[in-house]
Amino acid sequence: MNDTPYGFDTLQIHAGARPDPATGARQTPIYQSTAYVFRDADHAAALFNLQEVGYIYSRLTNPTVSVLQERIATLEGGAGAVCCSSGHAAQIMALFPLMQPGSNVVVSTRLYGGSITQFGQTIKRFGWSATFVDFDDVDAIHAAADENTKAIFCESISNPGGYLTDIPAVAAVAEALGVPLIVDNTLATPYLCRPIEMGATLVVHSTTKYLTGNGTVTGGAVVDSGNFDWSASDKFPSLSQPEPAYHGLKFHETFGALAYTFHGIAVGLRDLGMTMNPQAAHYTLMGIETLSLRMERHVQNAEKIAAWLENDPRVEFVTYAGLPSSPYYDRKQALYAKGAGALFTFAVKGGYEACVKLVDSVEIFSHVANLGDTRSLIIHSASTTHRQLTPKQQEASGASPNVVRLSIGTEDADDLIRDLDQALAAATA
Repeated sequence: MNDTPYGFDTLQIHAGARPDPATGARQTPIYQSTAYVFRDADHAAALFNLQEVGYIYSRLTNPTVSVLQERIATLEGGAGAVCCSSGHAAQIMALFPLMQPGSNVVVSTRLYGGSITQFGQTIKRFGWSATFVDFDDVDAIHAAADENTKAIFCESISNPGGYLTDIPAVAAVAEALGVPLIVDNTLATPYLCRPIEMGATLVVHSTTKYLTGNGTVTGGAVVDSGNFDWSASDKFPSLSQPEPAYHGLKFHETFGALAYTFHGIAVGLRDLGMTMNPQAAHYTLMGIETLSLRMERHVQNAEKIAAWLENDPRVEFVTYAGLPSSPYYDRKQALYAKGAGALFTFAVKGGYEACVKLVDSVEIFSHVANLGDTRSLIIHSASTTHRQLTPKQQEASGASPNVVRLSIGTEDADDLIRDLDQALAAATA
């Protein structure tokens, strides 16, 4: 695409793609190839020395995946992106160029349960650590950081409660500390929220969710804003100092705004191997073509269903930030004007047992451990996705035993309300 400021609806269809020059195919082909022929020995050497951009081996780069990377980067307003095998892989990929043994990251308490486990337990195996903080208290974020802090991490819209993060406020703390802010934008998508415009350095996605939108493939993405000065301090030697594997090349000095992206491919994918397969990239590209249309319906349905639940006597509370009663409503109006997403929780009178009966009684909602599908989904987080957490962690993340998480799809909202009505009747009888 040229420099004309195209609208979101145009970019979600066209960014990064052109008709195939060999066949004229209008849809991006699935390049199901592991390796690519070099023009000659000099061409091969230039590619391996990072002196020329091209295709070597599909663990590193693939033409179908490259289109997806450019499209996601464009929609997020970033300089570049690296796609990988899952959202969890994207989180490790995002940290990999920043961290060393002894490094830590300050993390929001309101995260998906698997992310809390990943940050709280798994990254310790790399010699990294995480400090969990309530991100509504920005002073606490600053207080939790020390000289070994290399990043701040949060979700724009948190899973499972649907709470909204004040990204500009958190970005100001990150800037004061001289570290990047990483925002998981999976639940909002760039249609509802563009964290880079609010000061974020990096954006991660589980492309499995709303970007693909149909529950068919897993994938992840890391988007770099291109705005961070990796050489401003000695905190990030992987990007600012000579890289032994490339004969002393300095990524930031050589690639400038694309340093982080090049490192993610040339070192991250090379050594970690968290590669996205081209068929997954193809499905995700097709999903993104309708992203804005789907997100509008997701939000419209969520607002209607949340309002109905809030007025139901069998329900104790609803956490949807799009409700005027929500403590996050003013933040939604200011920062998430197109909507508060379509994921939230509600508490069922009767507690844990009533929640279990509810998820066993729905007919249209699917009881699955996923979200962001065109189909409406339901799960009891405390007994599934957040089961490994302590009761205190469950409560802090919004996954208390008495709440059920909904991912509202694009079906007829009245049908979804009738389904919840009959399931609540069964659960609270």
